[in-house]
Amino acid sequence: MRLVVAGLVWAVLAGVAVAEPAQCTVTGFGTFDCELSRDGGGLTFGLPDGQVFAFALVGEGEGLGYLTPVDAGAGTYPVELGLMTAAVDAPGCWVGGKDDFSFCALVAQ
Repeated sequence: MRLVVAGLVWAVLAGVAVAEPAQCTVTGFGTFDCELSRDGGGLTFGLPDGQVFAFALVGEGEGLGYLTPVDAGAGTYPVELGLMTAAVDAPGCWVGGKDDFSFCALVAQ
């Protein structure tokens, strides 16, 4: 299972992605400017403390979140944040991860 999870995160991180200026809100970090990289199945962005957040869609309205530590090296597994669902009342937001983790990512206009 860990290999599959690591493969999903790698696919999100290594896939063809376009970085765009955005505003992100993350549990424990508040709202901040970020560079949002998106591909067809997920997104990534850096957190203010240097960690990297990755999100991979796994179904309609469902996705898995992961954190890659600042000091991650080869062979380091990301921290799983659990299954999240799209927030009904907040476009661009996902809720329901472990420890009530949630995030929003809105591309700057």
